[in-house]
Amino acid sequence: MFSVRPKETVSMLTRDRVRLDADVYRPDAVGEFPVLLMRQPYGRAIASTVVYAHPTWYAAHGYIVVIQDVRGRGTSEGEFDLFAHEIEDGFDAVNWAAELPASNGQVGMYGFSYQGMTQLYAAIARPPALKALCPSMVGYDLYSDWAYENGAFCLQANLGWAIQLAAETARLRGDEVAFQKLYAAARNLPLHDPIPARPHILKDLAPDSFYHDWLEHPTPDDYWAKVSPKNYMQNQNIDLPMLHIGGWFDPYLRGTLHLYQDLAARSQYPQYLVVGPWAHLPWGRKLGAIDYGLEANSPIDTLQIRWFDQFLKGIDTGLQDELPVRLFEMGSNEWSFFEQWPEGKPKAYFLASNGLASLDDQTGTLVETSPEAIAPDVFVHDPWRPVPALGGHASLPAGSCDRSALDCRTDIVTYTSALLTEDLQIVGEAIAEIHCTADQPSFDLCVVLSEIKPNGRIYNLTQGYIRVNQGQTTSPLTIPLQATCVQIAQGNALRLSISAACFPAYPVNPGTGAFPAKTRLIDSQIITVAIASGKLILPTTE
Repeated sequence: MFSVRPKETVSMLTRDRVRLDADVYRPDAVGEFPVLLMRQPYGRAIASTVVYAHPTWYAAHGYIVVIQDVRGRGTSEGEFDLFAHEIEDGFDAVNWAAELPASNGQVGMYGFSYQGMTQLYAAIARPPALKALCPSMVGYDLYSDWAYENGAFCLQANLGWAIQLAAETARLRGDEVAFQKLYAAARNLPLHDPIPARPHILKDLAPDSFYHDWLEHPTPDDYWAKVSPKNYMQNQNIDLPMLHIGGWFDPYLRGTLHLYQDLAARSQYPQYLVVGPWAHLPWGRKLGAIDYGLEANSPIDTLQIRWFDQFLKGIDTGLQDELPVRLFEMGSNEWSFFEQWPEGKPKAYFLASNGLASLDDQTGTLVETSPEAIAPDVFVHDPWRPVPALGGHASLPAGSCDRSALDCRTDIVTYTSALLTEDLQIVGEAIAEIHCTADQPSFDLCVVLSEIKPNGRIYNLTQGYIRVNQGQTTSPLTIPLQATCVQIAQGNALRLSISAACFPAYPVNPGTGAFPAKTRLIDSQIITVAIASGKLILPTTE
């Protein structure tokens, strides 16, 4: 371990002569060192310390650490435009960092969320000094991995982020009135404007926000192709050693897994994956109502140092002797290791009911043999009192929560298995296949997989959500649930809960077929949904 010199603030110029500012942390030692670069939009002093060790810790391990404000953020010049400049600016920043005094010319990048995205955009430009990445919690395809989930707009996450970035813009401009209004809105999301997904505060105070573009493009069109890293990385065969980091309750886990699976299938370099029992932040042992134990404390800082030592310093850290996929198994609260992303053995549970599964939680059942007949379960979605979000990956706060009171609602249909006679290990992406119809042109389905403890408490494990436009979809509806890794102990039971809303994680479907950008609050319809049959397919290790 090295002692670390006082922080320096240094600047660079991009190819179009825009000044970008950075804090640089250096080992207090003679010699040359690799560079770790993080590019972020939240003020470089934060340096993503909400999930990572402070840059001085990384510098003490023999790295020049550079935390840079992206264009138009912090003290950097220029106009901030979400992701628009990150390919060119990322290339320029990597080249500049490689030429810093005492740099050995080898650059790695780390960071999560936006800071993970800047790694991918920089890699697209192929700067020769960039040798290794640690992308965490990213959107590989911005449409399907970040902004929308199975056609449903991720309202709470997108709106909250847009307000945060707009407030920072107001702060940088010295507009105290706008900042105060946005600050208040961030702590009490404006969800009840005439068009709920288009609150006046963003239209008035942030007319140039990315949020408006995201709403205006509710399907995967050319707009998304131009802004998503996936298209560039696949078309240009971008390839670097990457340590991929995700969380079971992170809203962007889909992106992390899609990026990993794509690279692992074609890369000439090592691709490692770590997924813990974490939300977007923080990464620790407790989330929601569950304490996952000491093993759930983040190992990421230590892993990243080993990763960069391997690929920037040429030190054999033993990483390449270890299995490349490490997944935290909730329930046993231990890490499991795999050669590749595991393909679980499918185990099916079928829905069975006498038609009263929305009224009596003992009536709807999950059975292992397809029933000869099932009475349809009919439930009514009322937009005046939509089913609220509770935990999971798409709402705040995230995680596993006791939903026993929520499942008592008559607009949630529940199907419960018999008590397990042996432990059940689930690893991968579960799928719900539901045969259902509704009396309106469009409706949503939310499916939640939970475990029921012997004390009667019900904890959500994973969930999926889909927007359905009748006439444009086939039957059964296939709803992928967020990937998970969990051991359910014998004596517990499984439950599948189905509803037509999960608000405000996703907008309330008005039933009209209109997309959120055009949906007026007053137009929302009562929707009657009838479930005819269905099954849950679990990826198990049996």
